[in-house]
Amino acid sequence: MFGRKNEPAADSAGQPEEKPTAPLVGKGAPTPRRKDQEAARRRPLVPADRKASRVAERQAAADERMRVRQALQTGDERHLPLKDRGPQKRFARDIVDARFNVGEYLMFGALAFVVISFVVPQASAAQVYILAAFWVVFALVILDTFWLSRQLKKRLTVKFGEVERGTVWYGSMRALQFRPLRLPKPQVTRGQYPS
Repeated sequence: MFGRKNEPAADSAGQPEEKPTAPLVGKGAPTPRRKDQEAARRRPLVPADRKASRVAERQAAADERMRVRQALQTGDERHLPLKDRGPQKRFARDIVDARFNVGEYLMFGALAFVVISFVVPQASAAQVYILAAFWVVFALVILDTFWLSRQLKKRLTVKFGEVERGTVWYGSMRALQFRPLRLPKPQVTRGQYPS
């Protein structure tokens, strides 16, 4: 009553089958069985030649470290670490590297303070002046970093619209590093501000 009607097989048996002239629509092949797909993807957990595998892994890691080291020297975006990639980070680096930063000399001031405080007698007036001078330098570093962060945010907003999270902090921390020790290496000279 509600089922399919059986058509006589005799009608189609005498006629030759027609081959489709149009290309097949869809996959054109049956779906592989799950067992076959899993077998094709199966690999041994431990390679057959462990020693050669270990040598190859070490060589690949050494090559990757060399590419990253080279990128840190030349500023090549493709191989830089993830924290240094992107046009906004590059722009922030160029701004920081183009200006004179008080913060990059903070460590030298701290080292001089420690050496002088050992040389000068403890209860002398010179010790008080040295300590006051160090705190003045420290306050100048804080003010300079604050000024830099505001300028960075303003210039990044003008150039890129929305500032990526962490870019201003990235530039401010770069300003506290001594210029020859910065990585990635500075790509601009002092006074050569990016446009």
